[in-house]
Amino acid sequence: MNLPRFYCREALSPGAHIDLPEPVARHAVRVLRLPPGASVVLFDGRGGQYEACIERIEKNRVVASLGAWQDVECESKLAVTLIQAVQSGDKMDFTIQKAVELGVGSIVPVDSRRSVTKLVGERAGKRVAHWQGVAASACEQCGRNQVPLVAPLEKLENWLARPAGEGLRLILAPDAEFALADLPPATHVQMLIGAEGGLDPQEIVAARQAGFQPVRLGPRVLRTETAALAALAAMQALWGDFKG
Repeated sequence: MNLPRFYCREALSPGAHIDLPEPVARHAVRVLRLPPGASVVLFDGRGGQYEACIERIEKNRVVASLGAWQDVECESKLAVTLIQAVQSGDKMDFTIQKAVELGVGSIVPVDSRRSVTKLVGERAGKRVAHWQGVAASACEQCGRNQVPLVAPLEKLENWLARPAGEGLRLILAPDAEFALADLPPATHVQMLIGAEGGLDPQEIVAARQAGFQPVRLGPRVLRTETAALAALAAMQALWGDFKG
């Protein structure tokens, strides 16, 4: 039986007695109805995990005692950065959640010309913090102990102006000359996905000038909430841990 898993932002250490963060405590006691003495798994996003025990439950706090650190990881050998144009509604939450389950290494939300939702200032900061929470919750569910970073929101044109770094840079295009399977195996990939309506033609030009190569993933046009996940799954099958 799998033990309940909870992410704790503060650094954990063997033998420590800690107050669970309020959202974690609420979920453990009010949703899962875990009693004192229940075994759980805690992780702090820095790698590995701790088997722990709920020591006591008080009115406004839940105290857990930590056991030994366990060197348990299920990270993908394929390092993928998803550059995702901001999607409307709850599509962004869905994309981030499933991308984490599929092993994405980091997520860069960008404001593109066709992004319906526009976020600036404090509102943008709050939304990024929310998305980081979505990533952490996905790690709790799927067994990852390293939480992918959700970078601060910025304009796509600004991000494209940065140095390319290492690895393959890809955008999806149904009419591209090469299919994903035609490319040589990669270990580092940056995948750029547009919002509803895809990328603006000028953004596609800028992306290609920044080294992004168009590839096709079948002959159909994929919706924004489908594109990244289909591409991630395909890359894991070709080059990553879906191969076994």
